[in-house]
Amino acid sequence: FFTTAESLVDSLDKKLLVVLRDGRKIIGILRSYDQFANLVLQDSLERIYVGDAYGDIERGVFIIRGENVVLLGEIDCDIEDALPLRQLPIEDILQLQREEAEEKARKDKLRHHLLYKQGFSVDFADNDLY
Repeated sequence: FFTTAESLVDSLDKKLLVVLRDGRKIIGILRSYDQFANLVLQDSLERIYVGDAYGDIERGVFIIRGENVVLLGEIDCDIEDALPLRQLPIEDILQLQREEAEEKARKDKLRHHLLYKQGFSVDFADNDLY
């Protein structure tokens, strides 16, 4: 069991899902990596999930700096095809994502206001999921 970039050798030429620090999910074939766990994915796409739907944006060859990787895992194609998710055109997913973000911002503003009224200090810093 390796805990270094060397452990990626078994993942070469396999379809992987990579979750980045900014929350993006990239799916692609791992073609190369280095000692810093920088990754090169081929035939990659960015997958955006909203509820039980998703949309894909083609990205082609995608280079990921190792420090931005939060999670990396192999995708089982049989299980992926059996998931109860609907694929929508990317324009529809982006619209749903905007609506979801606006609703979250509205709820956060209300929650922050209620906490402020009760004397709590609210941190308004953006979260990079790290």
